[in-house]
Amino acid sequence: MANTLYATTARPGPETPPLDGGRRVSVAIVGAGFTGLSTALHLAEHGVETLVLEAHDVGWGASGRNGGQVNPGLKLDPDELEARFGPDLGPRMAALAGGAPELVFDLIRRHQIVCEALQSGTLRTAFGRRTLDGLGRTAAQWARRTEAVSLLDRDTVTALTGTDRYLGALLDRRGGQLNPLGYSRGLAAAAIRAGAAIHGGTPVRRLRRDGGHWTLETPTGIVTAEHVVLATNGYTGDLFPGLARSVVPVFSAITASDPVPEAVMPSRSALYEMGEVTVYYRKDRDNRLLIGGRSVQREITSAEQLRYLADYAVRLWPALRGIGWPVGWSGQLAVTSDHLPHVHEPHETLLACLGYNGRGVAMSTAMGRELAARVMGGAIAMPMTSIRPIPLHGLWKPAVRARMVLGRMRDALGV
Repeated sequence: MANTLYATTARPGPETPPLDGGRRVSVAIVGAGFTGLSTALHLAEHGVETLVLEAHDVGWGASGRNGGQVNPGLKLDPDELEARFGPDLGPRMAALAGGAPELVFDLIRRHQIVCEALQSGTLRTAFGRRTLDGLGRTAAQWARRTEAVSLLDRDTVTALTGTDRYLGALLDRRGGQLNPLGYSRGLAAAAIRAGAAIHGGTPVRRLRRDGGHWTLETPTGIVTAEHVVLATNGYTGDLFPGLARSVVPVFSAITASDPVPEAVMPSRSALYEMGEVTVYYRKDRDNRLLIGGRSVQREITSAEQLRYLADYAVRLWPALRGIGWPVGWSGQLAVTSDHLPHVHEPHETLLACLGYNGRGVAMSTAMGRELAARVMGGAIAMPMTSIRPIPLHGLWKPAVRARMVLGRMRDALGV
């Protein structure tokens, strides 16, 4: 596990020993992040024999390293979803994404997962007039569908955050925050209690169709399965042709402070700025500020490498000058070209889901439930698409760097 705050504060997870020998199961899942664990839990609760194979530990990837924000919705507003995907699928997509945080908090309550969960709402903030106008349109669309969303003026946002940086914000009371590694481990424990098996330290080296079943080869054994679910997101490799090149892996980094004054984020809402370059932050139960954003495209191992985030926090709250920032880390998420999660079914018994575009805590949990329903023969509330590799995929690293530089310039100029 990376050097994260969560690794020192989350409760220990369940035992997930490496696979030892051969197994035959109904469903094999590759990846023990939120997607794989939620899928396993929902399948096991319906009595489906399920096994999860994880190359490292439960929550090792971005599922255990992210900002801990439980964000409702998708990148696209609900009206646009309905216009693009029609009057049947569009509303179901909006309802799935909008209701995803409630599924997270319901699972936490039902399975008594200890993960510092707080349904304190999310704030999408604007420091430019054009962005604020966009938030107003988004708020109006959601307000027609739920009472949980409202647009806040500058004075209200200042009172909720303790900084006068923002012109306004969209408050969505459905969202909140949690310790993502604790949540990962809690999902794993719940899945195991329901009957699923989880094997850490068990990378899948090869996947092949063998007669009427799938064979998954690992260093310590072979699994035979009727169905396979690929749930590897930002750490997707070459296990299935074209899948890794269908998303852009992007590092997001976080640094955590020593305890901060109560005047900093008194609402404890999870906040993300609607700028060209994403910045997000929240205050945890021990009054530490966790602030994150796009990072260099490599692993971060110390807070000193993220000094720019700590400096930005001081810009927001001058009282933080001189406060300690003892830890920093990063994780790799997956971005899609249309900013929507992608669900693929290249074979009637194989599913893949990836690309949460920074909204993974809630959406990957919800998609796990959808994938389980699909395995059991049901319909899902997301479009099924073919795997389409992104053109010139090999140029993604310099493109991301250039995008970050341009975005910071635009944010600084307010355009």
